[in-house]
Amino acid sequence: MRNAVALTVCAALLMGATAFAGETVLGAVLPDSAQKVAELRYRTRTNLEDTMKFYKNVYPAQNYPRKNIANQPGVKAVHIVNPSGKGWEGLNIYESNDEVRIYVVPAGDSGKKKPKKK
Repeated sequence: MRNAVALTVCAALLMGATAFAGETVLGAVLPDSAQKVAELRYRTRTNLEDTMKFYKNVYPAQNYPRKNIANQPGVKAVHIVNPSGKGWEGLNIYESNDEVRIYVVPAGDSGKKKPKKK
């Protein structure tokens, strides 16, 4: 009985980071509250603080660096870097107009156009 309780507690602790994880997009984990609004773009029902707490557990800052993109009145944005670059380059998480949105940046999408071969 004691071992069964200990195993249940251990399993719950191990699952803690992903307990509220929803779907994955290009390998990036989204919160279960995320709703698709466009290709690779999602809206969450939680505030920015709660969304960042979720990602702190799923993608720890020591392994997935963060960069502030914007911090202006009415707009806050953070980029989480995927160091492996496989599937997704990073996540842009931003709050504007009392809405939190997530953009999954696909790998290889640096915003630069590739030169055409002649």
